[in-house]
Amino acid sequence: MRITVFGATGGTGRHLVRLALDAGHRVTAVVRDPARLPDADRPGLTTVIADSMDPDAISASVTGADAVVSTLGARARTDTTVCADGARAISTAMRAAGTRRLVVVTAAGPVVDEGDGPLTRGVYKPLLRLFLRDTFADFTRAEQVVSGSGLDWTIVRPPRLTRGGHRRYRTALDRNVRGGTALSRADLAHALLATLDDPATVGHTLAVGY
Repeated sequence: MRITVFGATGGTGRHLVRLALDAGHRVTAVVRDPARLPDADRPGLTTVIADSMDPDAISASVTGADAVVSTLGARARTDTTVCADGARAISTAMRAAGTRRLVVVTAAGPVVDEGDGPLTRGVYKPLLRLFLRDTFADFTRAEQVVSGSGLDWTIVRPPRLTRGGHRRYRTALDRNVRGGTALSRADLAHALLATLDDPATVGHTLAVGY
């Protein structure tokens, strides 16, 4: 499979690039600083230096891809439009290139549904929304862009991300994972790779957690 990864130098993106290469896929990593990509010299990896917010700049990187993954996220509290702007640029470039499969990472935090327990609904998530209001608003706007893109999309919603290793994780379509309050970036990358060729996830949100 030919996979294009945005956010490839981030914590989740690095894991995803490595897992995809280990599985024999061809990966295009779209980055601003190639020095931050640890696997830059591995066979099967193409590095493209481009602004992920510019549809014209990333057009070539999504052309011919079997799937595109965005793990873009804010690096600072002041980055309040990264996810939505990135989703908008990527989906625009994909439509122009005729590329269909898009998987985008947001978060479970902004969403309260039947998958959440009473404590999560009544205490934890209200506090998260208070302290992460702008970040959550960016996730929500990104999801609106992706779900309205007309592409074969999946939105993946992890909970709090950690630096842990691999464990057995759970997934849920169109609702949060009950009690799934944490997930390692390594396991998020594993779930993303598994989602790419899973037709059951197209047009749905996928929550992932322990």
